[in-house]
Amino acid sequence: MAKELIEKLRVEPGRKVSLDDFDPGDCRGRDKATAKEQLGKHAARLFDLQHLLYAEAKHSVLMILQAMDAAGKDGVIRSVMSGLNPQGCRVTSFKAPTAEDLAHDFLWRVHKAAPAAGEIGIFNRSHYEDVLIVRVRRLAPRAVWSRRFQQINDFERMLAENGTVILKFFLHISKDEQKKRFEERLADPSKHWKATPSDFAERKYWDDYQEAYSDAISRCSTEWAPWYVIPANRNWFRNLAVAEILVAALESLKLSFPKPKFDLSGVVIE
Repeated sequence: MAKELIEKLRVEPGRKVSLDDFDPGDCRGRDKATAKEQLGKHAARLFDLQHLLYAEAKHSVLMILQAMDAAGKDGVIRSVMSGLNPQGCRVTSFKAPTAEDLAHDFLWRVHKAAPAAGEIGIFNRSHYEDVLIVRVRRLAPRAVWSRRFQQINDFERMLAENGTVILKFFLHISKDEQKKRFEERLADPSKHWKATPSDFAERKYWDDYQEAYSDAISRCSTEWAPWYVIPANRNWFRNLAVAEILVAALESLKLSFPKPKFDLSGVVIE
């Protein structure tokens, strides 16, 4: 069942994507109670796999989370990655670029944050902002941002060829669901800290973002760095889907503990 789910969510390279063709409420026949149980099993499995990844230190994993506001990027990190060892897992949130960032190419700050061998890196937003908000809000001319698709593909291929497994997740919610979640934030004082004026301002550009995301996913889902469109109207399904994809990716590496660096058979502890 997990393999079938992963294949359904994965965007095949070369496929022309329109997000209008994806149902953000589709739970693929899963139910909440079973999903919760399965997520617990995946968390335990991820703990073991991360230990192997860290010990072997031949590969790294880069998870990229992109979404419209309130789709649950933070929720995925909390739920799916909660059992991991912090020593081998690093989350990077990409905010507006600093003056130093802007003095370099757009991938400079991203490459610095890429995970080292043995690590799992999570990007909460990423270099894709440079073909999304930059495009929608006209922060750079088309001649500039349109070149970045190929530059992103080349960059990700370089990472993959050097041992990084790249998993890119677009958490897909509906406009109505976003409205509901924004209203819940406004009604709950404990969530007021999450609200920013830009959250509500960006909602006006919903259709433009859907077009920009569709284009980015179409042009940048590759064999070495596939995109997965995750229906995210239901948090429990969103978390389960991401966990299943991550477990499958780590298992495909056939990880093992490295051999001892010296002969332990003659060691005597006095």
